Amino acid sequence: MNDFLKDIRSHIEESVRTKQMLLADEALMDRIAQIAGVMVDAYKAGHKTLWAGNGGSAADAQHMAGELVNKFTFDRPGLAALSLSTDTSIITAVGNDYGFDRLFARQVEAQGCPGDVFIGISTSGKSPNLVNALAACRAKGITSVAIVGANPCPMDDYDYVIHVPSTVTPRIQECQTLIGHILCYIVEQELFG
Repeated sequence: MNDFLKDIRSHIEESVRTKQMLLADEALMDRIAQIAGVMVDAYKAGHKTLWAGNGGSAADAQHMAGELVNKFTFDRPGLAALSLSTDTSIITAVGNDYGFDRLFARQVEAQGCPGDVFIGISTSGKSPNLVNALAACRAKGITSVAIVGANPCPMDDYDYVIHVPSTVTPRIQECQTLIGHILCYIVEQELFG
């Protein structure tokens, strides 16, 4: 039992330290604010957000799209948001016909419109299907956002990148969820608060 408590405390302390580093990085705070502003402007112009990720990040993409479509902190009209990680028929069709690396790019080409915002969630920042989606966004005039871990990555070459100050997957994921919630909160407050 005492060994469990030691591990529990250690994980919570590490999570808190990571969030404190996130909070202390003024440039990162500014970037999150810029992205929130881009999302607000997109919604005011009648556009939507597209979210994508693999594995746990797929669940996060679905989670954040749900926060926007339904509600976050209060009742209000729904906002257009899609998770590109959820439709098994599309995922298996694209995977079978074009390969898994084209999974999100194909959906961006089909579902995205100039003025939309795409948010890719990846702990490594190296997922080929997300990198290809960012390239598809650039070709279509869709603003791209990547929320990744601390290491430099191929996603650094696109519009907005948030590097969570950690290389530990659970700590990165915890901050990705926090950042997603912050973005949803600001969008909701600015549009309906």
